[in-house]
Amino acid sequence: MGSSIVNLLGPVEIRNLADKLDLRPTKRLGQNFVIDGGTVRRITRVAEISPDDVVIEVGPGLGSLTLALLPEARRVIAVEIDPVLAAQLPLTVADRAPSLADRLTVVQADAMRVRPEELGEAPTALVANLPYNVAVPVVLHLLEVLPSLRKGLVMVQSEVADRMAAGPGSKVYGVPSVKAAWYADVRRAGPVGRTVFWPAPNVDSGLVAMSRRDHPETTATREEVFAVIDAAFAQRRKTLRAALASWAGTAAAAETALRAAGIAPSERGEQLRVEDFARIAENRP
Repeated sequence: MGSSIVNLLGPVEIRNLADKLDLRPTKRLGQNFVIDGGTVRRITRVAEISPDDVVIEVGPGLGSLTLALLPEARRVIAVEIDPVLAAQLPLTVADRAPSLADRLTVVQADAMRVRPEELGEAPTALVANLPYNVAVPVVLHLLEVLPSLRKGLVMVQSEVADRMAAGPGSKVYGVPSVKAAWYADVRRAGPVGRTVFWPAPNVDSGLVAMSRRDHPETTATREEVFAVIDAAFAQRRKTLRAALASWAGTAAAAETALRAAGIAPSERGEQLRVEDFARIAENRP
């Protein structure tokens, strides 16, 4: 499919577009636009997008990544909350990749609330440069409501990438790590420097790759398992016997549930895999 027919955006084009739209990138929305063609090509490559993929891109902004994705995918569904950016994106694509304009669908919506029926087609891949303040909830929401998603690659703040990809026993292993593991195998997929963005953020970024897997086999519902995860990490320093007391009713009831699940009551949440949390949920008194 090749990217010869696409004119990627560089620093000058990004600034010109921002001027045209009277756009001041805001901290509140965590807007940092990618100004480096090499980076968006790398993201598309690492995401392993194939010609039959339907990509959902969250927060396309001015379209840097969108333009790199269009030649590789069958369709790109761009979900943009900002009405000005949502209106501009088709114009940018028509201007810089006219032969691929029919592959783009723009949905003006909040990605935290978007429903499958709004997208027009079932996405198979998530690729996005996500604002750090909403990265985790957006990813978890999309994995939940879009069972068609088989894989994903998101660019997030470096420490968020660490948290999402962490395994049991790691200092940064917590709620995002365990909940993401319910849906997918998650791993770090490389660092991203600050200079590829405008404005340059004061934090480093990283890529996180996800590949969907079946959730743990359990008689508990996802909500029941997630309730245990939330309770276990609400007070990280505490043993599970203490941390799960309110969830179980009493510390003694928590201990009973833990022993029934084959887990020592003196353990802490950061030692457990998602399968362990599922077993505890099944044994709720």
